[in-house]
Amino acid sequence: MNTINETNFQFPKQKSVYKGKVREVYNINDELLVMIATDRLSAFDVILPRQIPFKGQILNQIATKMMNDTVDIVPNWLIANPDENVAIGHLCEPFKVEMVIRGYLSGHAAREYKLGKRTICGVEMAEGLKENDKFPEPLITPSTKADNGEHDEDISREDILAKGIVSEEDYIVLENYTRALFQRGTEIAAKRGLILVDTKYEFGKTKDGKIVLIDEIHTPDSSRYFYADGYQERQDKEEAQKQLSKEFVRQWLIENGFQGKERQQIPEMSDEKIIEISNRYIELYEQITGETFVKAATDNVLNRIEKNVNSFLAK
Repeated sequence: MNTINETNFQFPKQKSVYKGKVREVYNINDELLVMIATDRLSAFDVILPRQIPFKGQILNQIATKMMNDTVDIVPNWLIANPDENVAIGHLCEPFKVEMVIRGYLSGHAAREYKLGKRTICGVEMAEGLKENDKFPEPLITPSTKADNGEHDEDISREDILAKGIVSEEDYIVLENYTRALFQRGTEIAAKRGLILVDTKYEFGKTKDGKIVLIDEIHTPDSSRYFYADGYQERQDKEEAQKQLSKEFVRQWLIENGFQGKERQQIPEMSDEKIIEISNRYIELYEQITGETFVKAATDNVLNRIEKNVNSFLAK
């Protein structure tokens, strides 16, 4: 199958292009951003060597749906989706933090907890919790926004303000938006028989100073979901939770000796493993949205994207 590894377009009035871990963002005349979701797969802040068929389409379409479902409570950057892998929106100056919010002791927080730590990002975690237990209240645990090849780092609210990364006035808005989005995401997930465990949001400022939601939202790359059915029984038996997230990729990498650390080798990903991961992403899409996934045509996929974006920009 044809996958999207990288793009090298030259759109009309294009000023620059930024290549992130899994997305490529084109600046059009310092007014619009064209965000292209590639099929690259990132884990532990490392881009893996093989792409996953339809991954970019899946993440782009979930993010679009979730932005449309939350725009009444938090403004976002999105204007249009002229292609299955493309989102076009307002040019924004991103805040240099990711707003991570956790409703349950899972993933990174659980790994820290097992090491005996009872604070994360300056926020206290209660004693006596088991992995995947629900926190009394969701915790906001921000991280720095790392450049390519660098690792995101935990950071406290106090350090963000002390270092002037975000002003206190703006940070209060980010916190309020983060809690509101997580509450809405929790409600949307519950309707699908899912639990939104944790997620991250990214925000930016438009030219007129308005704070808006940018990038992806409530996708399996940025979020962790549990199946609600059987959750409590599994907790009572101290069994692993059935989940929908990219965590299955991370666990496979860990089992094969890779956590993104120096001198560790990325395990070889067979064709069978690639198809398995693609099918899991399709399952994630259908569970999270409640809709059947329709695969976009991948013949001449780069030509398709370029044509669709140019048609939009010509309007």
